[in-house]
Amino acid sequence: MTQIHGRAQIVSKGDVINLSVDGASEVIVKAKNVIIATGSQPRQMDSVPVDNDYICDNKGALSIPNTPKHLLVIGAGVIGLEMGSVWRRLGAKVTILEALPTFLAVVDETVAKEAKKIFTKNVGLDIRLGCAVQKVIRKGKKITVTYTEDNNLKTLECDRIVVAVGRVPNSNGVGLDNVGIKVDERGFIIVDNHNLTTVENIYAIGDVVRGPMLAHKSSEEGVAVAETIAGQYGDVNLDTIPWVIYTSPEIAWVGRTEQDLKADGVPYKVGKFPFVASGRAQAIGDTAGFVKMIAHETTDRILGVHIIGPYASELISEAVVAMEFGATAEDIARIVHAHPSLSEAMHEAALGIDNRYLSL
Repeated sequence: MTQIHGRAQIVSKGDVINLSVDGASEVIVKAKNVIIATGSQPRQMDSVPVDNDYICDNKGALSIPNTPKHLLVIGAGVIGLEMGSVWRRLGAKVTILEALPTFLAVVDETVAKEAKKIFTKNVGLDIRLGCAVQKVIRKGKKITVTYTEDNNLKTLECDRIVVAVGRVPNSNGVGLDNVGIKVDERGFIIVDNHNLTTVENIYAIGDVVRGPMLAHKSSEEGVAVAETIAGQYGDVNLDTIPWVIYTSPEIAWVGRTEQDLKADGVPYKVGKFPFVASGRAQAIGDTAGFVKMIAHETTDRILGVHIIGPYASELISEAVVAMEFGATAEDIARIVHAHPSLSEAMHEAALGIDNRYLSL
């Protein structure tokens, strides 16, 4: 394997694809197959200019030299909550402004409601919804933020800001127009089920294509594309990608949410088990949250699993495996789970689909 460091651009296509790499000196690289894996970058706000000193994006937030007295996080999504909860645990006062009127809209509503309660009451985050930032003025070490809430103009003062309003794909400057690779209206490179772009032998993976912007999704797509190029069968099932929010407590889920199923008119049933009833959760002193399982009302096939609580990022793997194999709630209910263990909550949620709880 040869590594070449620099900025690459696709310049022409054909039997051989040519790439120009501008590093210490310009190099032309010829390849039969190309994989675009340029990732994403933080979304910017015109009203909040990032300097990664006092006003940081999510990358700059990892390099803040000391704990702020008052940290403002703009955006209550995955990154905003992770950054905010970390700095809150380190002693900062944290205010989170979210433009949307709903909290964690991508998450199951029951989990989102529980998360907001825990993050505000237990963790101490000041979360304000429906707030649009209008202007930011920094004078010395103090920052004044003007925002609207309920059609009223308000201000607050802080000493650091983290802008966490999402990420955008790095599809510019790659040379897509040179060879006719198409992108959608949001700048994501259009690919098929095997991550092949609209140009033969050029693939794209990760944050620069459709699907969740998650590291484990990106790496699996890379493996699948390599297998495809080698003549094997590479595949990534986007319907069973686990999502994780690394807050405390953690949030993890896979599959459909209850609100999505309701909107689509899919008949379903729900089993839900709280960690407060788990002996292992009680033993480790971490009883917040629950496991929620959703299954099809007729077939009993698992449609989604949603967890908020201790080690949710680890527990969700059982649900991913079950859904990959087309398991039913009854299948999980009949699997013996070790006692005492946190995984028993998954077992109990499956039993709860038919109201057969053992520990409630």
